[in-house]
Amino acid sequence: MSDAGDDIPVEVPAAEVTTEAPKGKLSVEEALQQVLKNALVHDGLARGLRECTKALDKRQAHLCVLVETCTEPEYIKLIEALCAEHKINLIKVGDAKVLGTWAGLCKIDREGNARKVVGCSCVVVKEYGVESEGLHVLLDYFKNR
Repeated sequence: MSDAGDDIPVEVPAAEVTTEAPKGKLSVEEALQQVLKNALVHDGLARGLRECTKALDKRQAHLCVLVETCTEPEYIKLIEALCAEHKINLIKVGDAKVLGTWAGLCKIDREGNARKVVGCSCVVVKEYGVESEGLHVLLDYFKNR
């Protein structure tokens, strides 16, 4: 018999997964990303103008995220006015594509990279999902503002 076709099992060391949080506090941007991800998993996000205005008007919103680079000034004025009227926390981010990725408006490929990202100009968190370190960082940020 020939040994040329035999497969020899090779032991591969398992990758270690650390459950410890990184040292130090999260930045506000990282905390916002974590909160949006948790809300998305628990079906607590409203994305886009129509869904966001409905959630803000019904006072279902806990947090509103708006893009600074929106081309429609009426859009920004409407969202800011609804947030001010109902005393809902508003935070602004710089890029619509980044907010679209955080809100789940993209395809994820096999390597875990975002593909076909759709820009989003407004996201409202209706339900936080689970309490996390990111949520506490955001709440502290709004208290100290």
